[in-house]
Amino acid sequence: MAIRVSKRILRLLVLVVGSLVFFSLTFSNNESVAAINDYVSAQASNMAQYVGLQPEVVSSKAAKEEEKQRMEAEKAQEEGKVDEVLDDEAKKLLSYADDASHSTVGPKLANATFVTLVRNHDLHAMLESIKNVEERFNSKFHYPWVFLNNEEFTKEFKDTISAAVSGEAEFGLIPEEHWSYPEWIDQKKAAEARKKLEEDGVIYGGLESYRHMCRFESGFFWRHPLMEKYEWYWRVEPDIKLHCDVDYDVFKWMEDNDKVYGFTISIHEYKVTIETLWDTTLEFLKEYPQYENKDNMKDFISDDGGKTYNLCHFWSNFEVANMNFWRSDAYRKYFDYLDKNGGFFYERWGDAPVHSIAAALFLPRDKIHYFPDIGYYHPPYNNCPLDKAIFEKGKCTCDQENDFTFQGYSCGNKYFEVNNLKKPEGWDQFQ
Repeated sequence: MAIRVSKRILRLLVLVVGSLVFFSLTFSNNESVAAINDYVSAQASNMAQYVGLQPEVVSSKAAKEEEKQRMEAEKAQEEGKVDEVLDDEAKKLLSYADDASHSTVGPKLANATFVTLVRNHDLHAMLESIKNVEERFNSKFHYPWVFLNNEEFTKEFKDTISAAVSGEAEFGLIPEEHWSYPEWIDQKKAAEARKKLEEDGVIYGGLESYRHMCRFESGFFWRHPLMEKYEWYWRVEPDIKLHCDVDYDVFKWMEDNDKVYGFTISIHEYKVTIETLWDTTLEFLKEYPQYENKDNMKDFISDDGGKTYNLCHFWSNFEVANMNFWRSDAYRKYFDYLDKNGGFFYERWGDAPVHSIAAALFLPRDKIHYFPDIGYYHPPYNNCPLDKAIFEKGKCTCDQENDFTFQGYSCGNKYFEVNNLKKPEGWDQFQ
């Protein structure tokens, strides 16, 4: 290592050694020369010890070169020419340190996060989901997690969850205005609608909190202060499972391939829960025709050119998407239009059909992506890769006979057909 010494002492050392060498060369007597040389070596050793150096360091060519570089660097720094004396490796290190994109070990990450709407009593179910997602995917990338709740998270929840994730964990409280009735909602009418659906045996038909959840996921989660700094999100819920290893960065893949919305499972909605959703959508399109994309995927959500809704939607408990779409004028105005109509409370409009209809109408079809390689489970359905190569590569553990993609109630077959996608071998066994 380089050892800094006084320039004055160094000059003195060089002067003394140089003088002694000069005198030694003036003698012709060999014995005298030998004596002088011994004297020079002794004095050099003494001087080296005086300035705090070992004799070997003084005679070391490497040490001299290092000291020379140091002195040149000091001079260059004084003259403002630091780059001229840095070697290539040093420049690379400085460039790397200055680049904020290399703040984590490994490849550059996308501006992305996992997001979960969860309550304190779901702690253990959430831990199972986190453990699985971390093992299958995030242990390789360490993306952050955002947890949202309409009540304050307990210390136990925050401490336990923070210890379970490999990235940073943040916990946010949902603003009251995002989890309450807007002023234009007739709460008596809403209560009567819930009672009717509950009597009819509709799942979640009588749950008030479910309405607030669907409205929040449709129009507000991406507005939460903790989400504002991110562009991409992957939605994760309690009790889900990834069946296969995901060895590539899903967010970066979406970004690099110019995708906007990704899903694993598609399904038909309960018609009784969205009786007026499509009519309201058509009214919106009549008022804002400019938002319907000319290369959209309307044929996925309608079998008659848009006259009626076929109930197909992407199951939104798994979503990998770019929030700039939800933040766009088209989606904001669409959500506001739906919200004013009151269907989140007077019926049981879900965020899944709302997101799906918007994506299918406002995006070009090539911006939407189905993940055939991400084995996924949310009770009671599975996305289990049927392709043998994908299944083996991902070390998948699901039962392919339980794949939901091409079963009757799924919309997977419809998605493959309208997008002219090749179906995997064995898909027809589910027909």
